[in-house]
Amino acid sequence: MIDWTPIVFVTFKALVLATGMFFAIKWHYDQGKKDKDKAKQNRAVLRASGKVVAIFALLLLALGIVTFFVVRMAGLDMTMP
Repeated sequence: MIDWTPIVFVTFKALVLATGMFFAIKWHYDQGKKDKDKAKQNRAVLRASGKVVAIFALLLLALGIVTFFVVRMAGLDMTMP
């Protein structure tokens, strides 16, 4: 009974992955064919990624400032007296 289990599961996995790859390739191919205003989409993607980078940088700066003040207030300052 156990001998056929890996064969069935590996075959099922291969079929699912092959089907998924087929539809992924087909979807990307179809998306490439229908893109008429590629420059407009590129600008939108660049604008959105710039916003994400800016927000990330601001959050990182805020985290650094908060950490600095929390360490100072808790008395965990590592400077020499």
